[in-house]
Amino acid sequence: MKRILHHPFFIRLLHWEYWNSRVVYAPLYPLWLWFSIRAKSFFFLTAANPNIRNGGFIMESKKDVYDQLPEGTYPVTCHFEKDTQVADVLIAMQENQLQFPVIAKPDHGERGLGVKKIDNIAELEDYASRIPVAWLVQEYVPYVHEAGIFYYRYPGEAKGHISGIVHKEPVQVTGDGVQTIRQLVHNEPRYILQWPKIREQHAARLADVPGRGEVLVLVPYGNHSRGSKFTDITYKTTQQLTTVVDDICRQMPEFYYGRLDIRYKDWESLERGEYISVIEVNGSGSEPTHMYDPKHSLFFAWKEIIRHWKILFRISKANHRRGVPYISLRRGREEVNAFRRIDALLSAQPW
Repeated sequence: MKRILHHPFFIRLLHWEYWNSRVVYAPLYPLWLWFSIRAKSFFFLTAANPNIRNGGFIMESKKDVYDQLPEGTYPVTCHFEKDTQVADVLIAMQENQLQFPVIAKPDHGERGLGVKKIDNIAELEDYASRIPVAWLVQEYVPYVHEAGIFYYRYPGEAKGHISGIVHKEPVQVTGDGVQTIRQLVHNEPRYILQWPKIREQHAARLADVPGRGEVLVLVPYGNHSRGSKFTDITYKTTQQLTTVVDDICRQMPEFYYGRLDIRYKDWESLERGEYISVIEVNGSGSEPTHMYDPKHSLFFAWKEIIRHWKILFRISKANHRRGVPYISLRRGREEVNAFRRIDALLSAQPW
């Protein structure tokens, strides 16, 4: 029975968090249509954050968003066009005092596609030769914890709100002094889904036996699609934390809705706004990712999606009433098609 339940097909089948997003969202599309009719635009959400391309729904530039964050709250970041020579990248890194390891990522993209930790020049050369779009090199943030904090503020309000917090646990195994890394990975159904990439990236180490209590991070990215476990810790919301997040977000010009992915030293430091780094800002296309906690049902997820869509609709309508335009249907289709082309290019590479 264990062998059957640990087969990738049944892991996906029995856990809705691994289902295709179109399947998860399909029953809710009529509600989206109703919002669109009321707003007289299928792309009403593009008015949510007026200073971000398409409101952060699609095709926004990560570098442009970083530039709107308060100085010192995000990693040092360098932007490069496709086919930039590695020599030029190294010069820019030196000018910005960036040292290995660094994080490389596409300037447009989602689900962690194309995000890679780069440890040396050889890996940088390989990445530069394969990345098919404009990309970033970013300071590696060594803090061990990562959270996704969902934030919103209605236009005209003095203060914003936190509507969800997710803790992100990367793919990691804890040694017992007996089992190999291969065996430890196959003990956890979540990691079995990542096995092909783990096998490729850690082939030389899979027969190693980690010592008792030794923790090995195998995939150091806080993305659900790359194996991270998401745990809902919304209950840890405090006024102090809300004030810290609100202070960051209100310094971003007209930012009203989205999720901040933050790496931090420890929870106490996060609540004080110390030893933290905002590694990603997601706009109106954000999901309330705390819904992916394995303890939550699909019905809980639907409830959270609907709750956040209602907030998004109210914010977008309020901005539209004061002159923020929605993008046209034609422009929206062009942006979606452009994103799909980038997504296909990134998906074709073995990151």
